Amino acid sequence: MKKLVLPIVFFILSGCYYDSEEALYGKPGSGTCDTTVSKFSTQVKPILQSNCYVCHSNTSASSSGAGIQLQDYANVKVYVDNGKLVSSIEHTSNFPMPKGGGTLSACDISIIKAWITKGALND
Repeated sequence: MKKLVLPIVFFILSGCYYDSEEALYGKPGSGTCDTTVSKFSTQVKPILQSNCYVCHSNTSASSSGAGIQLQDYANVKVYVDNGKLVSSIEHTSNFPMPKGGGTLSACDISIIKAWITKGALND
């Protein structure tokens, strides 16, 4: 009887092993850059939040961001329309951004450019 208990316990416990699909296979689309959706609220704004808000939020823009605010859609749209957003993040302007840092990732730039190509909507 004792000889059967250990294999049965092992079998039961090994059957309860659980990993999420994400842990097993990675995030869907990882390793690729999906620009098919490219929405301001879900793709573009988070990129701006993590890379630009340190200097260009509504509260810090006057002291460290030359008055350029990128926290609200209306403000971002101004720099989209005059071409300064793309030229800055691609480092093709006299004011490459982020200041003192490297460029955004190629994927982040592609997402922003795809959003602009689709009309830079406030979605």
